Amino acid sequence: MHKRITLKYLTPLALMLALLGATQSKTTQASGDTRYIARSGTGFPTTGDASPANDTGISSVEFAGQTDDDSGSDAYSSNIIDRSLSPNGSGNGVPVHSGQKAKSHPAFNVGFEGLNFYQQRYSRQGNQLSHEPPDQGLCVGNGYIVETVNDVLNIFNSAGQSVLPDNTATNIVSGFPRDVNHAVDLNSFFGYPPAVDRAHSNLRGPQVTDPSCLYDAQTQRFFLVVLTLETFPTGGFTTVNHLDIAVSRTADPTGLWNIYRVDVTNDGTNAGGVNPCPCLGDYPHIGADGNGFYVTTNAYPWATNGFDGAQIYAFSKAQLAAGAASVTMAHIDTFGMVNMPTQETPAINQPGFTVWPAQSGFDNGHTEFFMSSNAADEATHPVAGFGGAYVSNQIVVWTLSNTSSLNGVPALNLSNKVLNVETYALPPKFKQPGSATPPGVDVPQGHCLNDNTTLTIAGIGCWTLLVSATAHAGGGPEVISRPDANDTRMQQVTYANGKLWGALDTAVNPDGGPTRAGIAYFIVNPNSGKVVLQGYLGAAGYDFMYPAIGVTQSGRGVMAFTASGETTFPSAAYAVIDAIVGVSAWGIVPGGEGQADDDGFTGYKQQRFPNPIRPRWGDYGAAAVDGNSIWIASEYISGACSYTDWGGPFFVGGSGDNLIGTCGGATHGPGKRAALGNWSTFISKFTP
Repeated sequence: MHKRITLKYLTPLALMLALLGATQSKTTQASGDTRYIARSGTGFPTTGDASPANDTGISSVEFAGQTDDDSGSDAYSSNIIDRSLSPNGSGNGVPVHSGQKAKSHPAFNVGFEGLNFYQQRYSRQGNQLSHEPPDQGLCVGNGYIVETVNDVLNIFNSAGQSVLPDNTATNIVSGFPRDVNHAVDLNSFFGYPPAVDRAHSNLRGPQVTDPSCLYDAQTQRFFLVVLTLETFPTGGFTTVNHLDIAVSRTADPTGLWNIYRVDVTNDGTNAGGVNPCPCLGDYPHIGADGNGFYVTTNAYPWATNGFDGAQIYAFSKAQLAAGAASVTMAHIDTFGMVNMPTQETPAINQPGFTVWPAQSGFDNGHTEFFMSSNAADEATHPVAGFGGAYVSNQIVVWTLSNTSSLNGVPALNLSNKVLNVETYALPPKFKQPGSATPPGVDVPQGHCLNDNTTLTIAGIGCWTLLVSATAHAGGGPEVISRPDANDTRMQQVTYANGKLWGALDTAVNPDGGPTRAGIAYFIVNPNSGKVVLQGYLGAAGYDFMYPAIGVTQSGRGVMAFTASGETTFPSAAYAVIDAIVGVSAWGIVPGGEGQADDDGFTGYKQQRFPNPIRPRWGDYGAAAVDGNSIWIASEYISGACSYTDWGGPFFVGGSGDNLIGTCGGATHGPGKRAALGNWSTFISKFTP
């Protein structure tokens, strides 16, 4: 069980700490861990060879795309404010006034639906697994918008049209061509076999996950990074995992990309002597300054429950952009680098956790900045991996100096400052219409799992199409879920107008009402170590989650996030932000209004049986600056689907698509969703 604290308001001590300066942590020079990473090949955004899948859209291998078995952390239960180590629950939050809905918008230029569950599942002739959540990557430049989600990629023009070759005619699944809007699976892009070869005994290929991308205007190159997990042909992970870094050869992302692979299997400190690697280099994220390209990961030991520290990988940006045969890379392990004690006995210095590199692209005095938070178990209980209170009034600002040395022999210095800020804490799971009530026919997968009477081709009861009798009985009746609103890790970080900008998820109490999921944002001067501005965004009747801030060099910003509530389906939302007033107003992105409840398999007990459920959302949004404009992307639910359309010919007497759950109709698509999920993404452009 996790400690619960009751606190109605920010205490005087918390307020005092928020006004104090920074704590200078020790300076650590990167010592000896310099590697030379060979170019391993080329990538191209076109679909690779595969045999057409000939199944119904669901099989026994379907859930291999979901590897996170824990149910998340207990939300903080004080009145301040998962994929992490932190467990499940809900809590109270910081008293805040409801954020005002925007009465006037920054100029909204364009918006369109991006990648979705159907496209992810049925790319490469259906030889894909079902994945939740849709980890969001977005980068924009030279008139192109590159979106990458989970293990699929698309490239659009500024009007939202895919510029990749139309692959519908050759994308045959169960006997019919499937329109995935030209999307390409990332296994193809990186030169791997399919994620699952359904025509050949479901042989497994590498699992590609956690994509991020950026466009660097200085070098006119696109950078795309994923974590790749090696698998056994019959299923299961080998524990070998590596970062795959793709760099476009020109400013045109539809052409060839150079690929570099960095093995991260053994990168991480053996925390407490009980958490040895092999480690998983989880949650990679990327940034850049004028000299370097940076990737950070979170190292988790495969065999134990602890945390082995955030890892920083620094590359020569010029060498990557030039497609060098060998690229210089410096690796730094942040374990024990934060000069704050852990909450374990014996106490040690905290490790860095989700040390998010800033996106800038400019030479900031040969310096790259990062930001992180420290409320999670990864920071407070890295040895045991559990036991925290999930609340903090500190963030950590990191400085990596002498980045110009990356072009020769790396001689980097990494230091950090602990800044006192307003309190943030683990948010509750978010609400959507009908949460905790039985799914109606407008939530077809959930309704199917409770349906014991409909006659199907598999037997009596719709559930026979999806799960075993054991899972149906053991899981029990389903309800509409409350999806995960993240933990308190830092989200996308930007350096602009001489400041660092970042945000994270937190618990809030809008207008003194019930605890909801909200956002805490921070604008920091990294050179002085002072907080320029900070605040919260929350609103009565709403939950806000997975923020991503983009800021122009003049200091005008837009923050992307998902908004949901008792009367609002999960929607793509935005807020205006600057360093003078902070967040001034919020709104639903035009065209990004949610149309239905989240109906994903991670939210259903029968689908996850015997594991606990953790309804997934996120894991992160994205924002990309393009001159004076900002592109943002967030998850939402793009369309509704009736129960009869979802079941189609799988219900006796029904008609429609021969893939269950696509709602693609007798023309076989394009589908609105797939059997096991209905997430989508919305991309939009604002000029603040």
